[in-house]
Amino acid sequence: MTGVELRQLRYFVAVAEELNFGRAAERLLIAGPSLSQQIKSLERDLGVRLFDRDRRSVSLTPAGAALLPHTRALLEQADALRRRAGRLAGSESVRLGYVNWLPPDLTSRTAAVAKVHIDAWVAPSHTQAARVADGSLDLAVCWVRTEDLKRLGLRGRLIGADRLYAVAKGADTSEVPARDTDVLIDDDITAWASWNVYAEELTQVIGARTVRISDGAITGPAFFDHVRRCRRPVVNSPKGQTNPIPPDLVRREIVEPKIYWTWSLVWREKEDRPGVLDTVDALCDGVGDLGIHAPDVWLPADDPHALPR
Repeated sequence: MTGVELRQLRYFVAVAEELNFGRAAERLLIAGPSLSQQIKSLERDLGVRLFDRDRRSVSLTPAGAALLPHTRALLEQADALRRRAGRLAGSESVRLGYVNWLPPDLTSRTAAVAKVHIDAWVAPSHTQAARVADGSLDLAVCWVRTEDLKRLGLRGRLIGADRLYAVAKGADTSEVPARDTDVLIDDDITAWASWNVYAEELTQVIGARTVRISDGAITGPAFFDHVRRCRRPVVNSPKGQTNPIPPDLVRREIVEPKIYWTWSLVWREKEDRPGVLDTVDALCDGVGDLGIHAPDVWLPADDPHALPR
């Protein structure tokens, strides 16, 4: 068997599927006589006859029929090995978009499976999800609802979660019940569509108070100006998780319930490229539930990672 080549095994499978040397040769883009010679060479190396053939018909011998499924399995393993080697060499590129958060160890976790390119356009969640759906991106880290996944033809897995807190005036740093907070909702639905959907459900379900704004100050320095004007602690957004709090304001943990925002890694439902799917596994396997399934946690009803109620 030392002379057996993978291409000869592919020729064997093609002839077995076509049961016609002429059609198989056309499919393989080689000359008919060359195909016939390669099959004869394979039969010599294997020590068995694979086909019964005459001028009018071709059929598998019992030995050929018995070897066919094993040959297919061997070729599939060879293809998988080649794909894996290609990914280890970084030959498969994957485009990933995000809103404002990425796993800090993203590069080290994906280096063995694909060359991940972080898209330079930082955009809101609904925009990044739409870009994955239309093929502009392969993956995106964003906030989505189950409704969004179905509408856009996407799949999603939990990759991160932020526990939101409140920012308040004064020196009191004690915990604050969620119902005693203010939640900013911005008139700019282009930039803040996802946050507004989340925030509106939060106020309706939890009983927090809505504060309408029109200056885009859901985050950034102007957010703190709104905190100073509000009489109650103000819920921060996921984009403000790492912003330093000015010395005249304090952070207060929100309880009853704890409020979480989830980050999903989304990809197209019909995606079949190994590099993309392996990147999903590399980033999401072992993430766990990140505390979002505790009994005292609130998530939107249509959050894809929420437990059934």
